[in-house]
Amino acid sequence: MSDKYIYIASPLGFSEAGRHFMYNELIPAIQQLGYGINDPWKLTDEQQIQQVMDMPYGEEKKQAWQQLNRVIGANNKMGIEKSDGVLAILDGVDVDSGTASEIGYAAAHSKPILGYRGDFRLSADNEGSIVNLQVEFFIRNSGGTIVHTLSDVLKTLPRIV
Repeated sequence: MSDKYIYIASPLGFSEAGRHFMYNELIPAIQQLGYGINDPWKLTDEQQIQQVMDMPYGEEKKQAWQQLNRVIGANNKMGIEKSDGVLAILDGVDVDSGTASEIGYAAAHSKPILGYRGDFRLSADNEGSIVNLQVEFFIRNSGGTIVHTLSDVLKTLPRIV
């Protein structure tokens, strides 16, 4: 059992390529450092999610999603609270809105945050930032920083968390 846990805030679970990177590269590398993982993509029973996804389109499915969304959100909230720090994946044209919310929640709970932006596209508000200035503020204010390679994640994470 690990002494320290990292919550991975990211949109990686939405795509096959993202899941491949997360489960075959990112998470195993972090676990090799001795950290446990609180993975929001695994905090809610996959069968519950699949049952709702398999429902026919309509009001019943909409209501089922509304109920399940509250469960997913509460599970992720608890995952952040139980973690010692957050690794936030910042890739994309703009930081994923769920990831940005998790960064804000983690910052409000004094969790150190490491941002990882392996995406070379510009995504900042101005020349003085890497991503959205408020997202970057919360990361840096938490004692964290933003890195651009997986090897830098592995070097920096132990210094922050």
